[in-house]
Amino acid sequence: MDVGKVVEVVEYTDPLCPWAWGSEPVFRALRRALDGRVRWRRAYAILFDHDDDPAPDPAAETAWYARYVEEVSAHTLAPRAPRLSRMPADSWPSSLVAKAAGLQGEEVAARALRRLRETVFVLGEPADTMASALAAVRSVPGLDPVRLAADAGSPEVLAGVRADHAEARRPVAGVRTVRGDSPHPGAAKETPGGGYRYALPTLLVRGPGGERAVPGWRSPGEYAAAVAEVCPGAPVTPVALSAVAALERYRSLTDPERALLAEGAWPPPGAVRVETGNGPLWLHPEEASARPDTAG
Repeated sequence: MDVGKVVEVVEYTDPLCPWAWGSEPVFRALRRALDGRVRWRRAYAILFDHDDDPAPDPAAETAWYARYVEEVSAHTLAPRAPRLSRMPADSWPSSLVAKAAGLQGEEVAARALRRLRETVFVLGEPADTMASALAAVRSVPGLDPVRLAADAGSPEVLAGVRADHAEARRPVAGVRTVRGDSPHPGAAKETPGGGYRYALPTLLVRGPGGERAVPGWRSPGEYAAAVAEVCPGAPVTPVALSAVAALERYRSLTDPERALLAEGAWPPPGAVRVETGNGPLWLHPEEASARPDTAG
């Protein structure tokens, strides 16, 4: 069976979502196990909408959100910025840039999305304007920044993110009443007007065995089980890379990610350690050179 032709994984996400950031180790490991054998599609759900009412007290809102991110990172063990300059105001710019990066290939798209996530959760400066989102990804290897800027402002990419926004607000049956022991079980969120959207992140896995939604913060085994149910025989156990190869491939690794994706002595030669408010971030030396704001 050609798994890639029969299985689709839809990842409902947002570049500025702390639970999505914390889920990156498991998602990277699952993508590594599947290794291009399925169609993996990211749908940008827009956590911070530009139609949302502005905060009456921005400083208080920022302080609240910083505490929230700290609580999330205590569960996920993901890095967090030592200081958050402001609460993200708008997910549209980073989502448009992430969607546009996808037109330049999956590897470029994954690295661009990673840079966008790190603006808020490592640097504490959310990429919530078009200028800051484009600046965050400008030095991604293989990315054409001129093309990216044109695509991010195009009607086609805007239509794509609008379609993602709408799709995320048509959750499948069963996710409104999700329960579980997870600190973020992932029940669908109510939206203004009485509708619902997927909690972020949510994976929707479709295959010969049907459709399975895996919402919220989940263990690696729960994602693997969903893939196995809809496509028996699909590989779900990632093959670990050497420490050198893992850093070469991913260029940016958290401690939870290296535990899942790398084996052997750590850190590998040349790795640049970036201190955060919750453990280190490890950068490939070329990545660190391209990002003095982060490595510094």
